[in-house]
Amino acid sequence: MEHDQWDMNQRRSRKYVPHLARFHFRPTYDWTVEEASGLYASRGPISDDMLLDQVFYQDCMAGMKNLPHGCIDLVIADPPFGIDFDGKSGVYNRDSGLVLEGYEEVRESYEDFTNKWVHELPRVLKSNGSAYVFSGWNNLESILRAGREAGFTLLNHIIWHYPFGVYTRKRLVSSHYHILLFVKDPRLYFFNKFEHYPEDVWRIKRPYRIGQAKNGTRLPVRVVARCIDFSSIPGDIVLDPFMGNGTTALAAKSNWRHFIGFEINEQLKPLIESEIQMKEPGESYQPYSQRLPTTEDLAREYPQAHREFIRGLKEDEGVTRPQE
Repeated sequence: MEHDQWDMNQRRSRKYVPHLARFHFRPTYDWTVEEASGLYASRGPISDDMLLDQVFYQDCMAGMKNLPHGCIDLVIADPPFGIDFDGKSGVYNRDSGLVLEGYEEVRESYEDFTNKWVHELPRVLKSNGSAYVFSGWNNLESILRAGREAGFTLLNHIIWHYPFGVYTRKRLVSSHYHILLFVKDPRLYFFNKFEHYPEDVWRIKRPYRIGQAKNGTRLPVRVVARCIDFSSIPGDIVLDPFMGNGTTALAAKSNWRHFIGFEINEQLKPLIESEIQMKEPGESYQPYSQRLPTTEDLAREYPQAHREFIRGLKEDEGVTRPQE
């Protein structure tokens, strides 16, 4: 009998104890810092004229057409939401003088705009690739429809909840974004379950850059890093068609991933380039097993499960295991 099967049968023979599985959980895939660094260093350029870790200041449709077929591992896209936002609105309680000029909303129909860029993604993605697309609720259906018509499978509809919303008088305050996780092939997509019970509601605060120059909107690095962690391996190439403040580039570089991005607003170039240069490759990376709560942490939270976990370890020590 295989050793893994033997372990599974041993566990199944015991009674169910809530939260006991947390003590046994291990990430699907994991890499040491040295392994992650090696994978990052071994990745070559996409083509002779397109180096990695570059932001190109041009429209993403023109830029993506220059990408070779099947060269991208993961897409993270935060497109304009099509809500007549000027990028400087004072309702966000910020100094509009620190918001850089050049933000552009969609001028054509949002549906046509979305169809154009979403339909280009399957060509550049590898067969096991995925795409995370951020959206507000106003034009969510346009993105859902474009994804279906492009041939994607919707794997998850994630809600990013942030503890802030613009004050309203006669309707509920909106304090969330939608994140749609599309996969190119539902049989081949890569997914690293690095948490025992990963939920589809992410509660992460918005970042506030007090006194600093910024683009009209900015995603938290933590949100983008979660997308990268679940759906890529070190050394993979992450594409961001709407680079904005450069958050995807920062999250990718600091976690041993490469990036390619497009940004139509050239006035953001000094901000993006300076922030990318300040990041060291892999500076935020931590092996996934080291991110898990320790046995001691779990014991304090789930004492009954911990007692059963210890009892199981002692039983295993006294049971004859299959011969090596």
